Amino acid sequence: MTTPQEEQEENALLPATRRALLHRIAVAQADGRAPSLAAAVVRGGELVWSGSRTSVDGHAPDGDVQYRIGSITKTFVAVLVLRLRDEGRLSLEDPLDKHLPGTPAGQATIAQLLAHSAGLAAETPGPWWERTPGALRPELADVLGENPVLHPGGRRFHYSNPGFALLGALVEELRREPWDQVLRREVLEPLGLHRTGTDPVAPAAGGWAVHPWADVLLPEQVEELGRMAPAGQLWSTTADLARFAVFLMRGDDRVLSADSVAEMRAPAAPPEPGDLAAGSGYGLGLQIQHWGPRRLVGHSGSVPGFLANLSVGVEDDVAAVVLANCTSSAPFWSVGPDLVRIVAEAEPRIPEPWRPLPEVDQEVLALTGPWYWGTQAYLLRLLPDGGVSLDPVGASGRRSRFRAAGDGAWTGLEGYYAGETLRAVRRPDGTVSHLDLGSFFFTRTPYDPAAPVPGGVDEGGWRGLRQGT
Repeated sequence: MTTPQEEQEENALLPATRRALLHRIAVAQADGRAPSLAAAVVRGGELVWSGSRTSVDGHAPDGDVQYRIGSITKTFVAVLVLRLRDEGRLSLEDPLDKHLPGTPAGQATIAQLLAHSAGLAAETPGPWWERTPGALRPELADVLGENPVLHPGGRRFHYSNPGFALLGALVEELRREPWDQVLRREVLEPLGLHRTGTDPVAPAAGGWAVHPWADVLLPEQVEELGRMAPAGQLWSTTADLARFAVFLMRGDDRVLSADSVAEMRAPAAPPEPGDLAAGSGYGLGLQIQHWGPRRLVGHSGSVPGFLANLSVGVEDDVAAVVLANCTSSAPFWSVGPDLVRIVAEAEPRIPEPWRPLPEVDQEVLALTGPWYWGTQAYLLRLLPDGGVSLDPVGASGRRSRFRAAGDGAWTGLEGYYAGETLRAVRRPDGTVSHLDLGSFFFTRTPYDPAAPVPGGVDEGGWRGLRQGT
């Protein structure tokens, strides 16, 4: 058993790693000409590094300084919607009209809105909503316009800011109070995110635009976004977002279970060519991107005067937060993924000690080992959580983990077999005849004549090929 002190020592970063992290943000601030840039890294559920760079001598923002985080707000709103689903107040497959009638986007499902696959327009009609007062758009009709649907629902990923304005309104309709008050009570307070909210509270960074061809600044006006606030209103700090990153990796039963958070991280919409990196996509309120061999989930944020990035490497158990107070900076977007990479490559995750199971179901144990689908060999393994995995031997092929569903059955968790049922079929005497996986039969030997293989097995059995026949 690892002690708390040993865990802290394992999570502590080496001096060389800390310097590499500092070097990376220093290059980003200098090359990107950001008035200030603050960052933090989480490993093993703990904040293990923070740093900042600034153009102001003698002062640097710490983990308590607020920046506007733009579209990372969407991930918080998605958490509120998943909470409603888990309470049974809605289904993700419900059309919006069922709970929020009267909008021209009423046929879009809640899942489509969360995944930006509802086909809605990317922006609101009228002037640039991020740089004009929300009072110009007092109603949802002002946010959507007369014809907000540009693509068939569910057919393609098309990022939509108004879509999350609708989700914020949905939360308000079902909770009967403003979405930001619901957020504070149900998410921010339980997770200890006391420096996150819709309005800045000092100390807070000012937003700036940096001239593209000269080293001069222009202050950006911060607007109250009104109905569009659920798309990008929140302010936060590196310390608060570091805590939020831990939640996105592990869940928290006070807010959302680990299973529901994992559902948010799963792909729910395909990538749009030219918009996201190849092999990437979007989950439920979370961006999914591949940077080299590394899969990252999280979200980026951009509003006039501010840039934000939250990058979570679940497999590496490392996350990074980067905040800056400038309107644009080309070098900014790779900083978060680079901070995750630096830690993951310099100090790979130390695995938990192997331990034998405290107890085992003997009937399940008897099922482990080789099985054959036709002539393809597979291995069935018993997993520490009581589930099983089925993997092809020595070849690529369909593989999946399965969760125990009771009564000698398991439910597929991923890939081709996600949601499919794996069941051990027994003979009248209780011995196992075969495994049935979505109508595919797996037998203990290739085409076992003692099992009811679909189509039957030739009575002559296996044979060589005689010359001349």
